[in-house]
Amino acid sequence: MSLDVTALLPMKANSERVRGKNFRPIAGKPLFRWILDALLEEPRISRVVINTDALSELAAAGLEGGSDERIVLRERRPDLRGDFVSMNLVLQDDVHAIGGDAYFMTHTTNPLLSAATIGDMIDQYEEALATKRADSLFSVNRLQTRFYTGAGTPINHDPNDLIRTQDLEPYFEENSVAYLFSRESFAKTGARIGLKPLLYRTPPLESVDIDERSDWYLAESLLLRGPAPSEALL
Repeated sequence: MSLDVTALLPMKANSERVRGKNFRPIAGKPLFRWILDALLEEPRISRVVINTDALSELAAAGLEGGSDERIVLRERRPDLRGDFVSMNLVLQDDVHAIGGDAYFMTHTTNPLLSAATIGDMIDQYEEALATKRADSLFSVNRLQTRFYTGAGTPINHDPNDLIRTQDLEPYFEENSVAYLFSRESFAKTGARIGLKPLLYRTPPLESVDIDERSDWYLAESLLLRGPAPSEALL
């Protein structure tokens, strides 16, 4: 039996480096609509919970309470507002208030994440739960390159023995694209990553996270370009 998944899509009115980015038009619609529409395409997601301090901005962009029965707007508590509040506290508030077998957390700043990848992540999470291989899942980028400390000390290679980068041991970077967890796994850690997580490599072109202006321009270019061809066509 498939899981009843609640998507958590926290959304702030303001942002530090790209002002008002969540509601700015990008490639034909407000930024937040790209990931929201992708979430709504996945039938196992029974509801999308938007915990926000931006109800008026959402209304101005055409999204109000009751406009879609699968979208739940929650006004963020005053003590959970601000740039220095841990996201885990916001998620804790949602988990306590909203039921479901599992929670899929993502961000408005990941507009390229596709419904197909969302579905595959849920598939992988369900399988990992069934086999007790993992209690949670988070998305990563695979990095296979030469790393140094800020002082110039090599971390994962010997500069005097330049082996091919594809032969280096890979590192995995948490890319903040998506997380899957249960109420039980969250209770054990107080965080979206459980005690026994499964790492999921998201496609590189779907892993753009809009943090800086340069990220905005990159995401916009990719959205306007349309879906990338399969690797077999490259």
